[in-house]
Amino acid sequence: MKKAFPLLLSLLCLQLTTTAAEKIEADICVYGGTAAGVVASVQAARMGKSVVLLEFGRHLGGMTSGGLSQTDIGNKAAIGGISLEFYQRMGKHYGTNEAWKLEPSVAESVLRDFIREEKIPVHFDQHLASVKKKDGRITEIKMENGNVVRAKEFIDATYEGDLMAKAKVSYHVGREANSVYNETINGIREQTPKHQFLVAVDPYKTPGDPKSGLLTYIQKDELGKPGDGDHTVQAYNFRMCITQNKTNQIPITPPSDYDASRFELLARYLEARIAAGQTPKLTEIMHIQPMPNGKTDINNNGGFSTDFIGANYDYPDADYKQRAKIWKAHENYTRSFFHFLATSPRVPESMRKDMQSWGLCKNEFTDTGGWPHQLYVREARRMISDYVMNENDCRAKRVAEDSIGLAAYNMDSHNCRRLVRFGHAENEGDVQVAPNKPYAISYRSLVPKQSQCENLFVPVCLSSSHAAYGSIRMEPVFMLLGQSAATAAAHAIDENVPAQKIDYPKLRARLLADKQVLEWQTPKR
Repeated sequence: MKKAFPLLLSLLCLQLTTTAAEKIEADICVYGGTAAGVVASVQAARMGKSVVLLEFGRHLGGMTSGGLSQTDIGNKAAIGGISLEFYQRMGKHYGTNEAWKLEPSVAESVLRDFIREEKIPVHFDQHLASVKKKDGRITEIKMENGNVVRAKEFIDATYEGDLMAKAKVSYHVGREANSVYNETINGIREQTPKHQFLVAVDPYKTPGDPKSGLLTYIQKDELGKPGDGDHTVQAYNFRMCITQNKTNQIPITPPSDYDASRFELLARYLEARIAAGQTPKLTEIMHIQPMPNGKTDINNNGGFSTDFIGANYDYPDADYKQRAKIWKAHENYTRSFFHFLATSPRVPESMRKDMQSWGLCKNEFTDTGGWPHQLYVREARRMISDYVMNENDCRAKRVAEDSIGLAAYNMDSHNCRRLVRFGHAENEGDVQVAPNKPYAISYRSLVPKQSQCENLFVPVCLSSSHAAYGSIRMEPVFMLLGQSAATAAAHAIDENVPAQKIDYPKLRARLLADKQVLEWQTPKR
């Protein structure tokens, strides 16, 4: 009880509401307590609008406070507004001008400070049940606990796009064919050179015998036609915050059904590398990124790592019960992966000892035993609106005239499948292609088609192809899109017009006044 008390107190201070059903009214309702949702709420309040923030879980910040501590951005000069303000506040905590390497608990604390300063009511454990619409507008949304929220404008800031989907707005899941938006790096990949097996690994239960069946974590699919679309989703993982500081460690325990045989593919891979004269290192199996105070941000690296390839295809459209199972399967996979590396005699001794030196952090994710409170949902639903961001925007072959912010990161997709090709295991789907320069994100990509909904803004599951979403889907960008969405929502209220009909020059002027970056100019040195 003593360990949980600070969290409980913090939640109460944020007006946690989980008891009797309520009827809540506000100018703007933000669904999703991601960093984008927090920033959207703050901007709405700063513009003088009443706002309520609803969060599915019990934490604020999504991946920003959920383990993604090595901030991916591409070009920091493309970030402004409240997004930059957040990283400046992080810098103040660490004694620098800005900080882009974060401890999860500190990131959440700073986001909570934003909420407290603006006195924004936050309701946790809010599981969306239904959406009511009239004359093309959302009138109210209802939670599974009976809470009903009525607002003039709604912002879906979730990673999954649940409010968007229940509002019957068009969306896509999976990879589009290159032909859909005249792209070159969407769809099935003929060659996937990065995050690939470095040596050939036999994929069959009995080596050399296809009739014996495939090893665990290899799919039966054929490659398919390169460039075609499919239903697959880039892999999810947990961004683990672990430490070698023995005084701040919790052991990483395996799941109750741990089975070392499931990692036969990894064992063979390590053995094949040794046979080829290589010396595998732990840093080649996972990306260990140092964070402040002896902590880390662990990410996927190489051919077999923390990404649970192929296990997430059903997640975007799944109900909450199914998602919980998929979430738990990812946790069990990750725990098993770490345990195998720490204990299996088929792992080189130096690598085993290295893995044994790591543990979860006692002072991170204290209410979940040191385990991250957020699964890295890299991509789920993506809205289809009047402007679909795609590879041509990233390559500067077209430029949106209604910019509400910039993106700058690589067109980056993690692997989508693990198949058998040429008699060995091979990953498929990884993309790492840099844009020409920071590029504009269209306002039209944040709002649905007017015929589908007039008072909804979607800054996270925005209208984008798989290829472009890989570049846009960075936490600082989600934050600036949240701010732009809230600004537009306030303008829609003031102008009494649909989201699609607001005065863009007026919106642009306000965004610039709030220090958003809308066009790229090479910084002067």
